[in-house]
Amino acid sequence: MLSRPHPGEAIKLVILDRDGTINHEREDYIKSADEWVPLPGALEAIARLNHAGWHVVVATNQSGIGRGLFDMVSLNAMHAKMNQLLARVGGRVEAVFFCPHTPEDHCTCRKPLPGLFQTIGQRFGCDLEGVPMVGDLPRDVLAAQSVGCEPHLVRTGQAATMSEAELQDLRRRVPDLTIHPDLSAFADFIVLRDRRTHGEDAPVATHMGELT
Repeated sequence: MLSRPHPGEAIKLVILDRDGTINHEREDYIKSADEWVPLPGALEAIARLNHAGWHVVVATNQSGIGRGLFDMVSLNAMHAKMNQLLARVGGRVEAVFFCPHTPEDHCTCRKPLPGLFQTIGQRFGCDLEGVPMVGDLPRDVLAAQSVGCEPHLVRTGQAATMSEAELQDLRRRVPDLTIHPDLSAFADFIVLRDRRTHGEDAPVATHMGELT
């Protein structure tokens, strides 16, 4: 059961990228529910966050809509599949915030711009300062940094092919960046840190990211 905050207690919010973080990416875009395939352990990782009291939301660029590759019906079907698979492992995503625009639209919501995150803060009525955000691209962590979120990178999706030089450059641009092998490692890191912060005994996580 997902715990709700007590009166006066700040909501425990985590923001996740979607493609390359929760599910496999495709070079030709994910255009249907059939093409939406979760990464190993990703759904279970979300469930672990939920069970530790974290509210999980997704912030994702979906320019395939603006490019005419798929429509809202298809996008909703992808997320219905995600939610159904999450329910089987005891997890849930509170909401999905997406940008449907192409770069040529010059919107304010396409990551690395902060619009999606600002909308999340408004929707949940909270300051995003220190809210963990994880993705597989520099634009994810740059967007997170721009609104004061705690930036995390997973070495799945496109980040799996980033060179050491590219990672070091990203660290210079995002000094507070923490890097994890995958979403499972990120969840272990967050849950264990949370338990230690509250003085709870906890076993050492099986997959730990870098603590910088």
